Amino acid sequence: MTLILAIDQGTTSTRAILFDEKLQVVASAQEEFPQHFPQSGWVEHDPLDLWSTTAATCRAVVEKAGIGADDIAAIGITNQRETTVVWDKTTGKPIHNAIVWQDRRTSEMCRGLRDEGFEEVVTEKTGLLLDPYFSSTKLAWILDNTPGAREKAEAGELLFGTVDSWLVWKLTGGAVHATDATNAARTMLYNIREGRWSEAICKRLNIPTNMLPEVRDCDASFGECRADLFGRPIPILGIAGDQQAATIGQACFAPGMVKSTYGTGCFALLNTGETPVVSKNRLLTTIAYRIDGKTTYALEGSIFVAGAVIQWLRDGLQVIRHAAESQPLAEAADEAQELVLVPAFTGLGAPYWNADCRGAIYGLTRNSGPAEFARAALESVGYQTRDLIEAMKADWSAEHGDAEMAALRVDGGLSASDWGMQYLSDILDAPVERPTVLETTAMGAAWLAGHKAGLMPGMEEFAAAWARDARFEPKMEAATRERKYAAWKRAVEATIGFGSPNG
Repeated sequence: MTLILAIDQGTTSTRAILFDEKLQVVASAQEEFPQHFPQSGWVEHDPLDLWSTTAATCRAVVEKAGIGADDIAAIGITNQRETTVVWDKTTGKPIHNAIVWQDRRTSEMCRGLRDEGFEEVVTEKTGLLLDPYFSSTKLAWILDNTPGAREKAEAGELLFGTVDSWLVWKLTGGAVHATDATNAARTMLYNIREGRWSEAICKRLNIPTNMLPEVRDCDASFGECRADLFGRPIPILGIAGDQQAATIGQACFAPGMVKSTYGTGCFALLNTGETPVVSKNRLLTTIAYRIDGKTTYALEGSIFVAGAVIQWLRDGLQVIRHAAESQPLAEAADEAQELVLVPAFTGLGAPYWNADCRGAIYGLTRNSGPAEFARAALESVGYQTRDLIEAMKADWSAEHGDAEMAALRVDGGLSASDWGMQYLSDILDAPVERPTVLETTAMGAAWLAGHKAGLMPGMEEFAAAWARDARFEPKMEAATRERKYAAWKRAVEATIGFGSPNG
């Protein structure tokens, strides 16, 4: 038993990847699933799609590798965070579609809670801000808007979970209802300092605590999968939310190390060590990982639209057929046209946290075309990342004086773009490092499970094995950099102003 099966359940697809004991990819399988948009700003998944694609890709990767269940030592899970699932404890059936992390339907609920001063309580206990992004208000909405749900929840007949909990429950045949500390930290219900569910927040949102999963370490036993799935029970020994799993996969184990993952959104995490750092710049204080009972904290900045802006070029505007076409298009753009795209399709994340504004583009001319749109789309990822890094630097300096943050380690699909990563380095005026293995999210989950199973090396050896594929150094002139970033800041201000209820 020398292989680890990593399940990477994402926002648009599910992947299963087999790693060997040296964390080399043996085989992988991937399957997309439908997105549901019942209303503007609403995003849902069918929880059964999440499960069926998980089961299908796991079986497919085993068949593809030509192995048997006896070759797999353990399973690790990483998942889209905050997405909210509620299901019947007896039948196992979801009572509502999963409400996805991008969904904005609880904006008014969050605004009302802020107006009554409840955000201070939320931030103190969870490290988060009151935003529809997180699970708690999504859960409250499901209970309030599904007939009979609240009565069933209070009677102990319903279970809540983020996607990891839902998959664990399905994999174990309903034997285990649990989550890990990183996913719990994203629900806006978990006290990250005390390591327990917050009774005060649950009470205010009228959420019965009997719905909530047990919270375990990232490297812990989460039961065994059903024997009928693979031919024998396989232990589930590691779980981390996707961004925390990527932090682990990038070996960001030392305070001051920072990674940025470019998937549907973009998420930057700065390791702050054993002490939670309270942000003065509207970043999130969260749990990076909890391993062997020891909690390590992070500052996180969340961008809702990164890779999704390339999907918009492909599916919305239909100016490209494949994501890879965005780079050559951007390279061919007219440099005299300086379009600025603010991709606030579902509002703006950190450090603005504005759920009401929507996307906008500035600087259009009669000659603006697909190439200029592609360039503006890729540049928007760089600008948004700089917003996060500037905020992180300010918070880090407040705690550590002039101590330097490490080079930015990047991963995710969009990080494969040399043009995009060079622009990122240019606009940050900082080095950007891309690892040889871009599957850092799945690798993080695999290392957790493999480490718990005794197959994988410890943190120090794992960190020493991290290998760099490319390092991008800034080349842009300082005056150009600051002019471009100033234009971005003006564009964001104008976009927020247009989306304001007061005009």
